[in-house]
Amino acid sequence: MQARVWSLLAGLNRHLVLAIPVMMVAGFCFGLWFEAVFLKDLIVPFTFLMVYPMMVTLKIRKVLEGGDGRAQLIAQAINFMLIPFVAFGLGRLFFPHSPFLALGLLLAALVPTSGMTISWTGFAGGNLAAAVKMTVVGLILGSLATPVYVQFLIGAQVDIDLAAVFRQIGLIVFLPMAAGFVTQQALIKRSGEKAFQQHWAPRFPAFSTIGVLGIVFIALALKARSIAAAPEQLLNILLPLALLYLLNYVVSTLVGRLLLPRGDAIALVYGTVMRNLSIALAVAINGFGPAGSDAALVIALAYIIQVKSAAWYVKLTDRLFGPLPVRT
Repeated sequence: MQARVWSLLAGLNRHLVLAIPVMMVAGFCFGLWFEAVFLKDLIVPFTFLMVYPMMVTLKIRKVLEGGDGRAQLIAQAINFMLIPFVAFGLGRLFFPHSPFLALGLLLAALVPTSGMTISWTGFAGGNLAAAVKMTVVGLILGSLATPVYVQFLIGAQVDIDLAAVFRQIGLIVFLPMAAGFVTQQALIKRSGEKAFQQHWAPRFPAFSTIGVLGIVFIALALKARSIAAAPEQLLNILLPLALLYLLNYVVSTLVGRLLLPRGDAIALVYGTVMRNLSIALAVAINGFGPAGSDAALVIALAYIIQVKSAAWYVKLTDRLFGPLPVRT
């Protein structure tokens, strides 16, 4: 029975690109048929379930290792000096009268890297050590920078309680990060590093997936009736999201090919294009009150584009960067 449960959870994690649309449809139907306001009470538990497991497997000490400093600097330059401003521009262009939709696009661009950064880098034959460092550094920098960027870029359009957003970041990111690190060290001490990596680490992302699916369900349930009244809104959101990801892929690919060796270039692409949508979603729902559900809708749709595009890009890797060198 236990093995079957783990197999089901692992299957959900592998098929996220299918599971998220299914959960979106389920949340939409629920919100149409029932009054969904009570679901707001589940936001905090699902947020913790979404963020804490990914922190347990985060290799914070990897940041201290050297060897790929150029790739790290380029990645963070793209993540914080380019992509947020591209998202802001697209938000102004596509959502001039819907500031919270523009906020959702901005939040989706502000917290770079997730566990998928490491996974997809591995699938594509990239530099895993570089991807791990990009994940840790991007997560910490993005969490600290998000309130500042939101206030600076969109604060005139959206009423922002900056202190409240910082508190939410602390609760959503740094508290689970501390708890996850303590859990990680306790499990390593109890079972050993090898057992942790082989037995425990692969199980935690599945719990995070349950949190993601729960938050996506809630976000769609809360927005269901407004979406039903204006269904074209979904297409209006998908277009700027697709453009944001396309531009990110193009820039990161060109910069990687010009400036970095193959492995670092692949890590650069996934270290900049993969966004930590779980944290962005949690900030949108927890940090901006009822209106944050508009932003959450944008981020929920970004999951579909992000997961699917990452899989497509793996198939193009050899064509873009050349085949993986054969070891002799």
